[in-house]
Amino acid sequence: MSDPTKIDPQARLRHDLRTPLHQIIGYAELLEDEARDCGDDEYLEDLQKIRTAARRALEVADLAAPPTPAGATSGVFREVSSSEAGAGRAEPRPPTPPVDASGVSILVVDDNELNRDMLSRRLGGRGFQVETAEDGTLALGRLDEKSFDIVLLDVMMPGLSGLDVLGRVRERWSESDLPVIMVTARDATEDVVEALRAGANDYVTKPLDFPVVLARVEMQLTLKRQTEEIRRLAEDLELRNRFIRGLFGRYVSEEVVAGLLASPEGPTLGGEYRKVTLLMSDLRGFTPLTEGLSPEQVLRLLNSYLAAMADVILAHQGTIDEFVGDGILAIFGAPLARDDDAERAVACAVAMQAALVGLNERNTAEGLPHLEMGVSVHTGNVIVGNIGSERRTKYGVVGSAVNHAGRIESFTVGGQVLISDATRAEAGERVRVGARLAIDAKGTREPIVVYDLRGVGEEGLPDAAEEATPLPDPIRALCHVVEGKRVEAEAFGAEVIELSSHGATVLSPRRLRPLSNLKLELRPSGRDPVEIYAKVVSVAPGGSVTVRFTSLPAEIDRWLRELVADARSRQE
Repeated sequence: MSDPTKIDPQARLRHDLRTPLHQIIGYAELLEDEARDCGDDEYLEDLQKIRTAARRALEVADLAAPPTPAGATSGVFREVSSSEAGAGRAEPRPPTPPVDASGVSILVVDDNELNRDMLSRRLGGRGFQVETAEDGTLALGRLDEKSFDIVLLDVMMPGLSGLDVLGRVRERWSESDLPVIMVTARDATEDVVEALRAGANDYVTKPLDFPVVLARVEMQLTLKRQTEEIRRLAEDLELRNRFIRGLFGRYVSEEVVAGLLASPEGPTLGGEYRKVTLLMSDLRGFTPLTEGLSPEQVLRLLNSYLAAMADVILAHQGTIDEFVGDGILAIFGAPLARDDDAERAVACAVAMQAALVGLNERNTAEGLPHLEMGVSVHTGNVIVGNIGSERRTKYGVVGSAVNHAGRIESFTVGGQVLISDATRAEAGERVRVGARLAIDAKGTREPIVVYDLRGVGEEGLPDAAEEATPLPDPIRALCHVVEGKRVEAEAFGAEVIELSSHGATVLSPRRLRPLSNLKLELRPSGRDPVEIYAKVVSVAPGGSVTVRFTSLPAEIDRWLRELVADARSRQE
């Protein structure tokens, strides 16, 4: 930085001649303002004469000690010449709106006491809180002790120059945090350039034209306040974004939330027709399972289940549309669509069944019931967007594909995943399936073709089936076919010849279709009849069918396990 002790002698002479004249002009203007405020107009003419004489004296000083060639200034920051001063005040930059000076603190740094006094009084008269420092060391001390809004800093001072002080200031405060306006009577353009490079916000030259000084102070304060407002808005925006991430992160993955926030236009929420893959899951026989449990146990069981499934869905970048009791509807392909939506949905279904195995281990350890879940996956076109009213709105899907997914899910048994033909085609070759089934679902013109899912890639579906144990004494049963929620009145006799804790092999004189629902009234000898609901899983030649129980009260579940254990012990 420039060393003020090694400046050109002519520049030093020019500084020494002009400084007292600047002070005369400044005090004359100050007294003029005070005289107008007090109504002492008789003093105005004399004060104006003093100011005019001082400006003429500046012209003489300019002739005696003209500016050095380097003092030819340019651009915004240029010295006010004595000829301009004699003709009137220098034109300031385009005016900025006045700022509220209340509570605004300014530090004036100048080695000349009269300069400090004049600036303090004039700025103080405008409502600013002004403190002064007579050299660079004291100025840095003031800044350590107190927070200031702006600094007026003289360039030429003994000891630490204004440029040295500016360098120290910028090590701690940025231009927006603490604006610094440099004040100088020197003529060297390189000082202007050096000050700007060192982080000065603005630059004024002596003689100080107070309206210009005030305009630049107000402009820097306005910029500072605008920067603080922008910073506050940015912090508010980040706070809002964190809230959005936290809120929507409970329904969609963090990656989806980040994509939505990063997109200026975002998705179309008013309603959009698009292809998505829907996943529906539901617990089998949850209501009878929870009979005898306290409300706290029921909520703990349900919440632990929903939390585990939600984690799996979000890990596969699905969107949780809603929880309905123990049922879940998830969307793959909205609000953000991906090329592998169908495959991820199928993989998610496999992972959900695997997660349920681990959850059941914890349930058993806590004395809670064993849970079973059926899952369906279907791909189709839906309308996705805001649903509801102006007072209550949810983001969801509407369309026949949603109904199809629900119909498919209603045909699943515990531990099973059924995927539609459309999903199988969309998901690709990595999907492994078992039997092909046709569902005559209510509300559909043609049967829905579904497949019994086996796995995706190397990930296989957990085998929830338990090998049935032959019964030494078959159990007579009375069977009713269930259509929807209606139990047919016509009944037919059957025999349970094999039994497991989750299903049975039944000899039936009536031909039954796969996935048909049955109400079985078991009539064991020495016990009252027992009602069990079941679904036909497969049909074998000769009239035997394999059924899977869909709803087992805890008491009946214990009785079946005892029967299976007794049958196995007899075989041994």
